[in-house]
Amino acid sequence: MKQSNFKILALMSGTSLDGMDIIYVNFKYNEGWSFNIYNAETVPYPPHWKKDLSRLVTMSMDELKILDNKYSEYLADVIADYINRNTIETIDFIASHGHTALHQPQNGLTYQIGNLPALANKLNLKVICDFRVQDVKLGGQGAPLVPIGDRLLFNNYDYCLNLGGFANISFESNSERIAFDICPVNIVLNHYVSKLDLDYDDKGLLASTGRINEDLLSQLNALQFYSEQAPKSLGLEWVELNILPLIDSYKLNIKDVLRTFVEHVAIQISKIIEGDKKKVLITGGGVYNEFLIKRIDSFSKAEIVIPENEIVEFKEALIFGLLGVLKEREEVNCLKSVTGAKSDHSSGVILIPND
Repeated sequence: MKQSNFKILALMSGTSLDGMDIIYVNFKYNEGWSFNIYNAETVPYPPHWKKDLSRLVTMSMDELKILDNKYSEYLADVIADYINRNTIETIDFIASHGHTALHQPQNGLTYQIGNLPALANKLNLKVICDFRVQDVKLGGQGAPLVPIGDRLLFNNYDYCLNLGGFANISFESNSERIAFDICPVNIVLNHYVSKLDLDYDDKGLLASTGRINEDLLSQLNALQFYSEQAPKSLGLEWVELNILPLIDSYKLNIKDVLRTFVEHVAIQISKIIEGDKKKVLITGGGVYNEFLIKRIDSFSKAEIVIPENEIVEFKEALIFGLLGVLKEREEVNCLKSVTGAKSDHSSGVILIPND
């Protein structure tokens, strides 16, 4: 009989480099999955780690392997400190995403540092990690991996929308989970507020005082990406090629740029979350942009639900924990309908500590 009750640590490090997200969570299965987060926090990266992680794409493979060893040791220290500070006694295993160093699925390559045996050996705990590698070997993109968690943990919502650097969404369509990027969000908004020496537009207050430039809005909405069919995804390169030069060509003040782009985001999202009586779960840093949420709500008839802060901020770490649980149970945790792999599969590597 399969184990149905797990107490685990789950770790996630994203491209924002704000730190390592760690949660201690209990997953239970009883005709469906439920969870209880006991503790969640983001451990900030020291300046030298922030610097090293920001230049991963410039490193040779030999340099990456050296850094991988150091990062795995560093993660083990961070986890050990977290366990001690929170006096955690029961841990079935650790589920770790690691930190993405290279992701070139078109070349059959994805590499997440911090998933070496040293992590299990130093902590003397089982570790389940490297969730993307197998999917790429099966011809998939190795991403997105979160939609399986949307399906199993948040299936009382019609749509799961994440507002981060990009807006991405997942939902059921014809008995398949569909997921794709909708449009850029914070990657553009933060770029422009940085010119004012700000990290972000607090609550969208700056944007709310700007004016929409209708010509720019029309050109943004006419970009080819928005007429393409899913699966599709966006990256920094696309933004630098298609979005920033277009906006800059108008020579607008920052408030008007923000106001116009918020309107653009709201319009593109509303095209996806159509229909009455639909419930939309929104997570990610963009939920704190109250003006953006207000504009999305004005264009859509769907019911917008913003959960408690733990889910807003730690949903990704939570779901990588679930991926670990599914791998431990030898159940599907990677969906071909969203990654493009040859088949659904149970992805991840299990590291057992040396005796």
